[in-house]
Amino acid sequence: MIRKILLGLTVAAFAFAGGAVAQQAGIKRTPLQKIDFPKGYTTVSGIAEVPAGGSAGRHSHPGIEIGYVLEGECQLLIDGQPPRTLKAGDSYQIAAGVIHDAKAGDKPFKVLAIYIVDKNKPLATPAP
Repeated sequence: MIRKILLGLTVAAFAFAGGAVAQQAGIKRTPLQKIDFPKGYTTVSGIAEVPAGGSAGRHSHPGIEIGYVLEGECQLLIDGQPPRTLKAGDSYQIAAGVIHDAKAGDKPFKVLAIYIVDKNKPLATPAP
């Protein structure tokens, strides 16, 4: 179950169709844990590896996302905010419902992501 959820996390790389977004070629997801906690929410953690030139695709989550860049570098695009370049060792957070994307440059990146989302909604929803 966790694998299905995390594999659907993105329209491309991080993205998350009706509940789970299609995965772009080359993006690898490794589910780590899923627990129903706190009450009414599910907490999901996993590792996403995005190849050079890859992208998660624009999407949102019904809860918060926090993450830590393990390797490489990416451009984090959050609607309403200027683009941010994240490198290994950087962390980030994205508020519930906010549309975002993550794009790799000429090198791949690997991120540890944790989602605390409404347990009655899909983990991610693609955005136009």
